[in-house]
Amino acid sequence: MESDYIWDPLRRKSVRNTPEEAVRQWFIGVLHEGMKVPEHMMGSEVAFSHAGKDYRADVVVYDRKAKPLMVVECKRPEVTLDQNVVDQALRYNNELNVRYIVITNGLKTFIFERQADGWQFMQKAPLWGEMADGKGRADGKMADGKDEMR
Repeated sequence: MESDYIWDPLRRKSVRNTPEEAVRQWFIGVLHEGMKVPEHMMGSEVAFSHAGKDYRADVVVYDRKAKPLMVVECKRPEVTLDQNVVDQALRYNNELNVRYIVITNGLKTFIFERQADGWQFMQKAPLWGEMADGKGRADGKMADGKDEMR
């Protein structure tokens, strides 16, 4: 059935419409529309290996030189965004070495920026151009249909 599938513009195909996939597709929209990330600078279900183990990042955003800039970990809405979810994103960072980490369940979204002394929570989402140019924190807003961070 058509309703069992959702279009993934990054993979350019219809994929099973699971609760986590719906969150991933919503956040791809946030990245593209709200944070102004060009679709060609994002990857969905990005496979990589670290310490002999295979992983898949939900979404990876790349900078202008195609270097990973942000990793996004998506969870089903009923999943609590706790330290385990943060730790999962940090494990991905061990290989990807990104500047930004996002965790979201579609109800709540947290964005962290790597600082010299660790990871700092961001009150507002940065715009892609500012992230890609290395200009640090931005005044961009998280677009969730109302342009505010959930």
